[in-house]
Amino acid sequence: MTSKASSIWGGRFQGGPSAVMEKINVSIGFDQRLYAQDIAASKAHCAMLARQGIITATDAQSIQGGLDAVLKEIESGRFEFKNDYEDIHMNVETRLTELIGPAAGRLHTARSRNDQVATDFKLWVRDAIDKLLVQIAAFRTVLLARAQDHAETVMPGFTHLQTAQPVTFGHHLMAYVEMLTRDAGRFADARKRLNECPLGSAALAGTSFPLDRQFTAKELSFDRPTANSLDAVSDRDFALEFLAAGAILAVHMSRLAEELVLWTTPQFGFVRLSDAFSTGSSIMPQKRNPDAAELSRAKAGRVIGDLTTLLIVMKGLPLAYSKDMQDDKEPVFEAADTLELVLAAMAGMVADMTVNKERMKAAAGAGFATATDLADWLVQHLNMPFRQAHHVTGRIVKLAEEKGCGLDALALADMQAVEAGITQDVFGVLTVERSVESRTSFGGTAPANVRKAVQAAKEAK
Repeated sequence: MTSKASSIWGGRFQGGPSAVMEKINVSIGFDQRLYAQDIAASKAHCAMLARQGIITATDAQSIQGGLDAVLKEIESGRFEFKNDYEDIHMNVETRLTELIGPAAGRLHTARSRNDQVATDFKLWVRDAIDKLLVQIAAFRTVLLARAQDHAETVMPGFTHLQTAQPVTFGHHLMAYVEMLTRDAGRFADARKRLNECPLGSAALAGTSFPLDRQFTAKELSFDRPTANSLDAVSDRDFALEFLAAGAILAVHMSRLAEELVLWTTPQFGFVRLSDAFSTGSSIMPQKRNPDAAELSRAKAGRVIGDLTTLLIVMKGLPLAYSKDMQDDKEPVFEAADTLELVLAAMAGMVADMTVNKERMKAAAGAGFATATDLADWLVQHLNMPFRQAHHVTGRIVKLAEEKGCGLDALALADMQAVEAGITQDVFGVLTVERSVESRTSFGGTAPANVRKAVQAAKEAK
């Protein structure tokens, strides 16, 4: 007895698939997310078929009306997705047939599920990119506002997680603005490359019907139709690029999340997250856990894993389409959902966190953070070669360490015992405020630079 599933494939099969085959083959559980894109592509294809005289205007009108009815059913929650029909394409087409009768069978003229799914998936990824670009811009705005507020807030800059030189908190936040700007650029570039329409490539070789692929591409806001039918149905570069850009974005979010985790510890005490983004302990009443930051950090692993998954799925596939490619959607869907959630969480945490300026400033002055400023002063005022200045500064740092004081608290006589040419003027560069004010080179941490960078970033939108 022929099953419903086998009826999709026509007369070639007499027996139905096994229960296991049905389970491994079905994709409607996840690809139903493509419903809006599938119906939009079908409507464009139908309009083109009528325009080219391949189907009648009457049939086209009936198909268009039926597709609109299916869309309304899905959006209202009244549509029943059925495993018997495998995927979103056949679920829509089957329901269309129930609504308008045999005319529905003309919709699939001159197309295959291969070019159909490639088109739907590109449309979905394009929409996902547009949503993420909005979220990235929103988070960027949050960072810019906080950076402007803290253009003069001094904090320690680190290398190797050791105190290196004083920087401003505004400058530190602007580093993430730069990362997000590049992230947005990567997504925008990926969007440009994916914006070619596969529809009309059919199964793999094109079709003998007189299609107008330029028309369908324009109807769906693609820049052009794809140039090679084999490539069109087997290309998933666009999904890989989306995941690659997403993985880099997730890594950037994870790095900031890690800093928030560190900064909220009592050992740092630089920031305090609001109650909205903190949790408590079931046993330790004093605890404030930065769980939103920790989970954002963890979710980078999921997005990286999604990229790896699809790379491995695609790596051994000969042209053209293989059913392996049905597994392309779940990692993309998961990554998009994860990135939306992480961006929302990170923007929320940064927007309402409380900054402890005093604690930051105190930490910035620890660890002889202005040692480089001393070395630079020796070069600029005593015409000393930098390598020699580095050596002299190292000796002075050791002396301050032995005396248990900072460089700015060391007596002038002590410094002159190491280098006789040092004058009282040196103390003008040994405070953390003077240190950051002096870093005026382009891209440096000086407050004036930060304000200019914030303004430039706002204007660059």
